[in-house]
Amino acid sequence: MAIEIIATGRAIPPRRVTNDDLAARIDTTDEWIRSHTGIGARHIAEADVAASDLALEAANNALSLAIERGAVTEKSIEELALTIDLIVLGTTTQDYYGCPATACIVQDKLGAYNAGAMDITVACSSFVYGLEAAAGLLTVSPERKRALVIGAETLSRIADWNDRSICVLFGDGAGAVLIEKTGAPAVGPGRRGLVRSVLGADGSGAQALIVRRGGGRNPLSAGEILDRAPGIEMDGQAVYRFAVAAVTGTIEKLLLYEGITISDIDRIVPHQANARIVQAAGKRLGINEEKFYLNIEEYANTSSASIPIALDELNRAEKLRRGDVVMTVGFGAGLTYGGNLIIW
Repeated sequence: MAIEIIATGRAIPPRRVTNDDLAARIDTTDEWIRSHTGIGARHIAEADVAASDLALEAANNALSLAIERGAVTEKSIEELALTIDLIVLGTTTQDYYGCPATACIVQDKLGAYNAGAMDITVACSSFVYGLEAAAGLLTVSPERKRALVIGAETLSRIADWNDRSICVLFGDGAGAVLIEKTGAPAVGPGRRGLVRSVLGADGSGAQALIVRRGGGRNPLSAGEILDRAPGIEMDGQAVYRFAVAAVTGTIEKLLLYEGITISDIDRIVPHQANARIVQAAGKRLGINEEKFYLNIEEYANTSSASIPIALDELNRAEKLRRGDVVMTVGFGAGLTYGGNLIIW
């Protein structure tokens, strides 16, 4: 029994903001942003579009692709949605504070009335964690067969657009994968699907990447006047050091635990936070940069959405072939990190 990705989808807001657009309003340049991050543009959701809206679009696109490619026997999105047993949604930018779960909003709008729904909030690692959680919940129950794993973000809402160290980094978007419990082998010759995951955290670094105001630790008070809206605060150097170590360590663990080498990996899909992080990790491990798939130049950092967006791009471009060994690597606030090893 294998847990396989049978379809992918993504949702990208049409409004595209380039580095030059930002340079017209804050003290920065296209050259500075590119040289420090590898980012050239980002997509920003309109004011009336929330994370659940992007998640729903990505989910619909994944279901549509499953039908189009004959991965399922159902003939309509409505029919297919009724077969989904679980929705796991990773996001840092929930539609509502605390409750309800954004996944529940998606469940209702999608018409997945037979599905359980929950959010995962480990920032940029959320898709990695979510894929492992959904696979585990499918595996332990004979009744469950299919799940949607989604990453969706409207990070533009919590970015300080007057702080060039923050606002240049982030974008909005969503990605989704439809996974299914199949009869393919999960071990041995011909194995397929999610093979192994590594999940980790270093809570001592919680202050390095944080939205400090608005939670139970530091709530907003009635009548309080804010000089700026609650938003992301980041110790860039600390996050950079952690991320390079997290990427290298996760790759090394996945290879070690499976008893394989980097030459056995066809594609590495990392979280798209900063091209320099991926380049530094690759150099440290002696991995050819071409093995990593990067799309950060177009989308910037979309947190929990970055890995599934990249998987959908690769899948729709037919750059992932059946039997390819794919590694995902995520890292983010918490501090959290992890990776998945998948046989496509």
